[in-house]
Amino acid sequence: MGLNVTQKLIKSHLLSGEMTPGQEIGLKIDQTLTQDATGTMVMLELEAMGLDYAKTEASAQYVDHNLIQVDSKNPDDHLFLQSATRRFGLYYSRPGNGVSHPVHMQRLAKPGKTLLGSDSHTCANGCMGMLAMGAGGIDVAMAIAGEPFYVKMPKVWGVKLIGKLPDWVSAKDVILEMLRRHDVKGGVGRVIEYYGPGLESLTAMDRHVIANMGAELGATATVFPSDQEVRRFLKQQGREEDWMELVADEGATYDLHEEINLSELEPLIAKPSSPGNVVTVKEVEGLPIYQSYVGSSANPGYRDFAIVAEIVKGKQVAPGISFDINPTSRQMLTDLVKEGHIASLLQAGARLHQAGCNGCIGMGQAPATGRNSLRTTPRNFPGRSGTREDSVFLCSPETAAASALKGVITDPRSLDMEYPKVKEPDDPTLELNLLDEPLTYEEARKVDLHKGPNIASIPEMDQLQDNLEVPILLKMGDNISTDEILAGGARVLPYRSNLPEISKFAFEIIDENYYEKAMKLRNESGHAIVAGFNYGQGSSREHAALAPRYLGLRVALVKDFARIHWQNLVNFGILPVTFVHEEDYDKLEQDDVLIFTDLRAKIQQGSEFSIRVKGKGLEIDVRHNLSGRQIDMMLKGGLINWVKDRQNSHV
Repeated sequence: MGLNVTQKLIKSHLLSGEMTPGQEIGLKIDQTLTQDATGTMVMLELEAMGLDYAKTEASAQYVDHNLIQVDSKNPDDHLFLQSATRRFGLYYSRPGNGVSHPVHMQRLAKPGKTLLGSDSHTCANGCMGMLAMGAGGIDVAMAIAGEPFYVKMPKVWGVKLIGKLPDWVSAKDVILEMLRRHDVKGGVGRVIEYYGPGLESLTAMDRHVIANMGAELGATATVFPSDQEVRRFLKQQGREEDWMELVADEGATYDLHEEINLSELEPLIAKPSSPGNVVTVKEVEGLPIYQSYVGSSANPGYRDFAIVAEIVKGKQVAPGISFDINPTSRQMLTDLVKEGHIASLLQAGARLHQAGCNGCIGMGQAPATGRNSLRTTPRNFPGRSGTREDSVFLCSPETAAASALKGVITDPRSLDMEYPKVKEPDDPTLELNLLDEPLTYEEARKVDLHKGPNIASIPEMDQLQDNLEVPILLKMGDNISTDEILAGGARVLPYRSNLPEISKFAFEIIDENYYEKAMKLRNESGHAIVAGFNYGQGSSREHAALAPRYLGLRVALVKDFARIHWQNLVNFGILPVTFVHEEDYDKLEQDDVLIFTDLRAKIQQGSEFSIRVKGKGLEIDVRHNLSGRQIDMMLKGGLINWVKDRQNSHV
């Protein structure tokens, strides 16, 4: 039987397990990607593991999130990251070189390879015929050390694209259509594989846009074939020798099926405050805006900026509009300057920012309170923009440009102009100066790590206790994101290398008193949290598990989990369990005390067991979904302890 592209990628990297959906498999990882908001902890974990030199084919550390230097914390950590990449044999992308995902695509991505990144949007590089997945930082550290990456075998969701995008509709509208149909849980436990004749009109960077926001569907990965378009892109980048054809076999099948007629799509927009809250632009047309923001890993291509420049060329944005341009790579920015597009943007009233993530992660460009912000970013979770009471809409560059000119949300088809035709440069700039290559093994061994005053070691974590009495410190609803568990932004992320400090911000968006309440219980009982569906959606930041763990979180009881956060909870010894009977969620109240007895034996004996609610005469049936390997990790108190135990057993 013929194989689809996803099955080919998994089969060629399978180290353990069987390709049966839902079963745990171990995969060989060829490449890794870390960024500075998560990579600092990864480098500390590599140091704790005693890694000598990276075992992957290529691993890269990007500095793209924490670029604002209001004090010494960020630059100190940049020096640490630079020294760590030299010590462990990694590429180092300096500040200003650009966002990790498009830069990796330009310089390192290879068809047929696996890529694991400590950023949930690592899936963007699936546009290159790769199996590219986001994960927690410690999983990436393990991959750099040569260990397999363990994940539940996903179902493969085949999405056939037919037709061709009409004028004023672009790749962002394709992924927004997927979110309109399936919301933020639609891709859980699945790899989305796009195929069909509609691919012929989508560039490699268009595919990046679509693959990037597969994370917003909760998908394990998004995969495109490696065809002649990928070959063209690599040739442009001076890397044609890295191309290989990788397409589905004749007669390949998929576990699930979908079809999108590109010709029938229209401009779409995601309303606050979820990427799944999608409507047509016409449905919200006329709403006033304060900001129109273009850039991010979700729209990182040359055409995404050039089309905006052409739309606003010779015009002025509406009075009072903050028109923010966030370039995504230095290489692409150079070409936009050469072609005159930056001049067009500036003359129209744009504010030009440095190449990096910037406002997407709340690092600058925060909107005014109570005003609408239009963004080409991938997420609009509450507070992610840097403004606590924000109102962020997600849209295409075309919609962002049209709305900036009018001062209100505007369907770009209503503009009195022809749709601009943008052509990429035939000979694009190849920016290599800010991507430092790894040192040789001999050179790397001579390097010492540079640690600034803000870096603190990871505290030791105790083993899982046999008996627990833990109060429910928070009871939350559905779709709680990691941005709500531990915010990003300029206030919080500079403490990413200092766990005691960053933990002070845990759950503050939900309950500003959480830290104080948790600290009182930290050395006594610890505590639990309860939540609804899709708990932990969004960013892969492991600090959203580490910080609550540091504060004494022992159990997360929810209706179901987002994949990466579930894995992060396991990695740091927080027991993730779900309700066997979802109606039991309604029986629990905040401050109820959950009683777990003989816990170590119960999780080994089966996946379901009962817990009691103190003083209520109530029993709740719960379920864990841990593999045998993960049960062993949980008993030992997390992955770090598990690794240390393995190392000690080999001494």
